[in-house]
Amino acid sequence: MILNHVWGLYAHPLKAWKRIGTRNESLGFALSHLLLIALIPASCAYYASVHTGWNIGIQKNIYLAADSALLMAILMYFGLLAGVIALAYLIHWMSKTFGADTSFKQSLELSAYTATPVLMAGVGALYPELWFVSLVFLGGLAYSVYLLYTGVPILMKIPEERGFMYASSVVTAGLILMVILMVISAMAWTNGFAPVFIQ
Repeated sequence: MILNHVWGLYAHPLKAWKRIGTRNESLGFALSHLLLIALIPASCAYYASVHTGWNIGIQKNIYLAADSALLMAILMYFGLLAGVIALAYLIHWMSKTFGADTSFKQSLELSAYTATPVLMAGVGALYPELWFVSLVFLGGLAYSVYLLYTGVPILMKIPEERGFMYASSVVTAGLILMVILMVISAMAWTNGFAPVFIQ
């Protein structure tokens, strides 16, 4: 069922959003989708850090010690989960402002399914060249924004004009959350959670 939604979001997003909106799936279904999809970037980043090495434009690839990479992957996984759930809370909190009377479940569905392309872009880490990973991430981000703009009017059951403003507010909130996650990561690195590099 989860894979059907993923395929639908790529192949025919409007139909997929309508199907998600009309099916009365449980909160656990959206959570299980998120728990599964968030494994992709964390596990791919772990593999690249330990086995392939990252190329950031210098001559040698950069590797992490396996224990350190595992800790970074776990922190990344929970950080991604926290970010998507926090975005769902913001979507739910803003819903009254835009005249959408929705449940938290619908907000989590919108947040989790919209984040799917960004999270799946983590596959790009299997070819850990900085320029390539950046391009794949930007492609995933662009498609996530498209999904958000098409999904808000359908899932939140509001007119498209209001949906555009709502989606724009969600994009802004999402960018702020991304900056907060980067700041927390930088603070963790400077307070004893820096990765251990190997030669």
